[in-house]
Amino acid sequence: MPAARMPMRRAREILGMKFEAGLAVREIARRTDVPRRTVRTLFARFAARGLTWPIAPEVSEADLEALMFKEAGAKSGSRRRAEPDWSAVHKELKRKHVTLQILWDEYIERHPDGYRYSRFCEVFRAWEDKLSVTMRQNYLGGEKLFVDYAGDTVPVIIDRQTGETRAAHIFVAVIGASSLTYAEATWTEGLSDWIGAHTRTFSFIGGAPKLVIPDNPKVAVIKACFYEPMVNRTYEDMLKHYDTTALPARPRKPRDKSKVEAAVRIMERYLLGRLRNRLLYSLAELNTTIRKILTHLNDEFKIRRLGVTRRALFEEIDKPNLTPLPVEGYVYAEWRIRRANLDYHVDVDGSFYSVPFQLAREKIEARITARTIELFVKGQRVAAHARLATCGRHTTVPEHMPSSHRRHGGWSAERIQTEAQSIGPNAALYCTLVLAHKHHPEQGYRACLGIVRLPKTYGRDRVEAACERALEIGARTYASVKSILEHRLDQRPTNKAAADEAPIQHPNIRGRRYYE
Repeated sequence: MPAARMPMRRAREILGMKFEAGLAVREIARRTDVPRRTVRTLFARFAARGLTWPIAPEVSEADLEALMFKEAGAKSGSRRRAEPDWSAVHKELKRKHVTLQILWDEYIERHPDGYRYSRFCEVFRAWEDKLSVTMRQNYLGGEKLFVDYAGDTVPVIIDRQTGETRAAHIFVAVIGASSLTYAEATWTEGLSDWIGAHTRTFSFIGGAPKLVIPDNPKVAVIKACFYEPMVNRTYEDMLKHYDTTALPARPRKPRDKSKVEAAVRIMERYLLGRLRNRLLYSLAELNTTIRKILTHLNDEFKIRRLGVTRRALFEEIDKPNLTPLPVEGYVYAEWRIRRANLDYHVDVDGSFYSVPFQLAREKIEARITARTIELFVKGQRVAAHARLATCGRHTTVPEHMPSSHRRHGGWSAERIQTEAQSIGPNAALYCTLVLAHKHHPEQGYRACLGIVRLPKTYGRDRVEAACERALEIGARTYASVKSILEHRLDQRPTNKAAADEAPIQHPNIRGRRYYE
């Protein structure tokens, strides 16, 4: 075997045979089964290094190898080969289109007597193997952002009097190439907090990555799938606003997001460990503490082996490759599936918003923000409304109404009452009860309009009498009044109440005639 490949344990044994036992080279070769040429080379190198026997016991095998074989294969008097900056090589490989061949070409141009390409790769791989598992993964600058929530929560006291606490959830994001980390506390892991944490992460790093890698939480992924996961519509809409997209980790494949898993562990150690004996009284106080930890982690602590901070690495590798942020920030919006009612209005949180009347009973997609309601059909926006602050109200765009309905658009409750009062007190009272009986006053407009127009056919006196009879029997519809007129029931005598009895009008009281 070549002398340079000989184990130091054997070398020490062979040297002992020569200097202690005085054996010849031939005999040593026979006893150790080492070629005579190798034995002679060992003795020559031992003498050339100026070493003496015996070798001190505290000299380890590694030390002996360094003394005898560090420059194995080099000619006497030759210079030591220039050692590349392996951490710089590691950082350069994170850039797009950069390979070891390119880096070796640049290295050998600066140092013509340096390592050959095969040795260059071999030494780099040996250096890389000493990095942590996370650092060995190859991420391009600005390519991937990993996001997740920590498994453990932080208790926050929300009532100083009773000591009542509420759990705060820790959102963590880490960019792949530089490991720059962002974290914040939110009250929930719901959609609103999830979206808000993302937008603040993009502001923190000053741009958007090419891909966002979440786990498969229900808030982000509607249906987890190995091949084609179904991403939440609101989440997808937010990412599209920042010109990026989601690539959820494969189900039950934690290595797909090992970068953020490591960041979560770091945040748990830094945060939960340091806060175990501290009382926190607000979410803002907790987030202030988190920001201090992030400053130390990103700007002060140097990554082992690379000798640089996460912030410095981010500025050099990730930041130039991020997509610039849009001029306007994302406005949180939820998507819901609704169906237009027969009156071509869509119910959103108890308020009603119009769509073109042709879409009555059609399925509608509603995009809901704090200020607006946008309605879509097959991806095409068909209506937009300012969000109503009070439940139970309608908002109607005149262009959405059919022509026959627009003629009634100018009617109001006050105008209806005025017209009904001109017929008589019973007609006015009847219209008041009809409007009050409906869930929304607007729903009673059409019935009242029919009533105030009946005098054109039957005259004011008959309509007034018909409304009186309808009040007696507790009827509250236009059809009831018209039926009374058609069957001339208004012309039949009624049982008048005693003069001293005050009439009682209430929607729950039907009257005596109802039971006749």
